[in-house]
Amino acid sequence: MSSRVVDMAALGGLGVLFFYVLVAGKELLVPLSIALMLWFLLNALARLMVRYSPGGAKLPHLVWMGAALVAVGFVSVFVFDLLAESLSGVSAAAPRYQENILRLADRGAAFFGLEKAPNFSSIAEGIDLKWAVRGVAGFVTTIVGNMGMILLYVIFLSLEQESFGRKLDALFPNAERRTNVRAMLEGMGRRIIDYVWIKTLVSLSTGVISFAILKAVGVDYAVFWGFVIFLLNFIPTIGSLLGVVFPSLLALVQFPTVGPFVAVVVLLAVTQFAIGNVIEPKLMGGKLNLSPLVVILSLVLWGKLWGVPGMFLCVPLTVIAMLVMGNFERTRPLAILLSADGEVPFGEEVVGDKAGENVAGGE
Repeated sequence: MSSRVVDMAALGGLGVLFFYVLVAGKELLVPLSIALMLWFLLNALARLMVRYSPGGAKLPHLVWMGAALVAVGFVSVFVFDLLAESLSGVSAAAPRYQENILRLADRGAAFFGLEKAPNFSSIAEGIDLKWAVRGVAGFVTTIVGNMGMILLYVIFLSLEQESFGRKLDALFPNAERRTNVRAMLEGMGRRIIDYVWIKTLVSLSTGVISFAILKAVGVDYAVFWGFVIFLLNFIPTIGSLLGVVFPSLLALVQFPTVGPFVAVVVLLAVTQFAIGNVIEPKLMGGKLNLSPLVVILSLVLWGKLWGVPGMFLCVPLTVIAMLVMGNFERTRPLAILLSADGEVPFGEEVVGDKAGENVAGGE
């Protein structure tokens, strides 16, 4: 048996083992992955604080990480209070929405010349909106329940960040190999930090503009829907679509006329298109270098493996996989297939503002 066949068999076996670990270790790996993305966001926020604080560079990076964590914590508490209030309001208004659904069903039957609409009505009566609201609340509660573990991961990642450079030197005594590994980690860290930071700002802008639109039209719980749209924008492609569909459906069942529904659909669609197809690509540039087809496939794959959290994490996880495979000769062809233009960095040099130094060494 040739060595090439043995190598392919070994890679196949490692691939099967890798996916088994992803599925079997879901309960552990999902909070860890969320913590890793939050850690990247905190690094970006800490660098921003240092840049705009007089004499900020004199303080240790760990101090700025703590300040960033406190800032994110205050914002999170405020947002979750608003969400809890909005969810209780949606639950109370659910019967009124169901009545409007029945009314719309009757209007639809009249429009098509039907005397009555038993099928439409039975479908509408079978929609338990209170159960749906409880399901959303349960999902939010699950995320909040893991916040303790996520916070613990973030704290330990920040502490390990200070000594990671020294550990890397000890792990790779060969200077050339150490340089390549450090360059790979710094390049990966820089790209993920850029992605998380830009995506967060773009999603926040989309959520705020959508909130203003919904508030102006008079849609109920505009704050809640603005936050939902902010979260959905982290999901590639379908997130933007769902960010238009969900609030539009609420407008359809809330108002007695279709005017507000049309206004919400048009304004939200224009917002999503302008930000997602014009502004975001200009900000991202070629930082990710992922094939659009690969983005869709990764969305489906990670969604199957980890559900909704996998959809949120699919892009950064795929970027990490591409950069890691690109630094090994045997897996480099796979990395090239994942890329948009076939150019995958190998031992990438650190340039720019050295964002990766915070990741690799906490310097």
